[in-house]
Amino acid sequence: MAKEQTAFSAEIENFESLLNESFEKNSALEGAVITGTIITVDKDMVLIDVGLKSEGRVPLSEFAIGGKPAEIKVGDKVDVYLERMEDKNGEAVLSREKARREESWKILEVSCNKAEPVQGVMFGRVKGGFTVDLKGAIAFLPGSQVDIRPVRDVNPLMGIEQPFMILKMDKSRGNIVVSRRAILEESRAEARSELVSTLSEGQILDGVVKNITDYGAFIDLGGVDGLLHVTDIAWRRINHPSEVLSVGQSIKVQVIRFNQETQRISLGMKQLEQDPWAAIEAKFPVGTKFMGRVTNITDYGAFVELEPGIEGLVHHSEMSWTKKNVPPAKILSSSQEVEVMVLDVESAKRRISLGIKQCVSNPWEALLEKYAVGSEAEGELKNITEFGLFVGLTEDIDGMVHMSDISWDLPGEEAVTAYKKGDTVRVKILDIDPEKERISLGIKQLTGDPFAESIASFKKGAIVTCEVTGVLESGLEVKLAGGLSGFIRKAELSRERSEQRSDRFAVGEKVDAKVTAIDRNTRKINLSIKSREIDEEREVMAEYGSSDSGASLGDILGAALDKAKSKSSKAEAETSEEKPKRTRKKKEEEA
Repeated sequence: MAKEQTAFSAEIENFESLLNESFEKNSALEGAVITGTIITVDKDMVLIDVGLKSEGRVPLSEFAIGGKPAEIKVGDKVDVYLERMEDKNGEAVLSREKARREESWKILEVSCNKAEPVQGVMFGRVKGGFTVDLKGAIAFLPGSQVDIRPVRDVNPLMGIEQPFMILKMDKSRGNIVVSRRAILEESRAEARSELVSTLSEGQILDGVVKNITDYGAFIDLGGVDGLLHVTDIAWRRINHPSEVLSVGQSIKVQVIRFNQETQRISLGMKQLEQDPWAAIEAKFPVGTKFMGRVTNITDYGAFVELEPGIEGLVHHSEMSWTKKNVPPAKILSSSQEVEVMVLDVESAKRRISLGIKQCVSNPWEALLEKYAVGSEAEGELKNITEFGLFVGLTEDIDGMVHMSDISWDLPGEEAVTAYKKGDTVRVKILDIDPEKERISLGIKQLTGDPFAESIASFKKGAIVTCEVTGVLESGLEVKLAGGLSGFIRKAELSRERSEQRSDRFAVGEKVDAKVTAIDRNTRKINLSIKSREIDEEREVMAEYGSSDSGASLGDILGAALDKAKSKSSKAEAETSEEKPKRTRKKKEEEA
């Protein structure tokens, strides 16, 4: 009995030892990757036998790689990560994702240390970038590291296995940062070296529009960029490259110039097409008319497209027969269809001069047939300006009445107040200048110049009687016969300086004065009392002697007056004697 108890105790101790050993062995498996067999596959869970006293369950989603459906079946051997021996349900806690991550981390650490690319699949979006499956390890791909240039649509990159470069790893935090751009830049550098070594002028290449500026576009040729200037995009006029190109667009270009030292590449697109300026003179002969489209309007004219790549300039002087000083933008509008005539072709300078007014009849020719200088016409008062009136003679042509040609009597500023826009005005044609496109008109010329008619009776040096109409400090304003106005300066009021005072005259007083000047331009007559007095004294001295004989000036003037009275009496006597004779002669003639 004692032996049996001793044996039983030994067996218990042995079993306890084996159990402890088993527990220690199983405890060592926690936190390790072990191999198990798939027993069942449900809709969302996979049951796996890992050789423990109980199986474990793993979500089916952990077997999906890169977002693809899981490809497993019953009986497959899989590696899983043992988190705990059993949970509250007595099942082993397993993880396929952590197993794959443990495997991947070992491989990724080696690749990171060697700076070697790793394969991965982009499968999700997160804030600031994307998630990448590196065969079990989940890495972060920043948006700036997706490509060399911004990518508008990343869908074509999703779910595809491709190389990435590990930028940073932190196993304690489970953090991995990768870059796809680093791989592209490395391959780009290789492609660049290969491309530059084989690049030559005239070579045709495929490129992608990388960036667009006001002066052109930068084209990615696959490792090297070239400039496509806006003038080399097309033969026709292009205001901005964005009219033809867009970022990311694939195009064919030709190498125009290549500088080996600066590595600058100039590209062209239009060089791949036929030059439309070839044989341009035969295509657009001088004098022919064509329809075109207005492409651009400037201060000096407008450009009209005759066909794609061919533009001509309509100078502002060739736009209208009548709208000479009107800005081109007020005559034409962009994209307007117009008829033009070819005026000149310079194929060497790639220039075509066009005209619009040549496609319609010249209204000036019709006007010259209708009106002649000196003829009269009627028209609507179109506009009143500070320098004259504009009167419409035809639908397109206006003539101008200058301020000075409105009235003979009133200043232009006063005369213009009698007119208003829209009035029908009768005018006289003074001058027609078709080259300068000007017509001078007059209103006052419809009647005779009263000044010219009245002044005909006046001559310089004549003695006239005038009436004082104004007494000024500077002299006298006077009115002459015929309504003419004159002026006697203060210094001309008398030969005696003491009498050269305008205040000794009164308005309405009659005075005799000598005409000293007639200004037909200013319509003014200057007179002088002083000159009249000097002339009278000179005549008396010449007829009756001089004061050198001893006679006083009073004696000479008295003798002159007596003689004048004597002549007057004699004339009256002769008149009284001859009067009866004239009466008898008249009666005889009547009989």
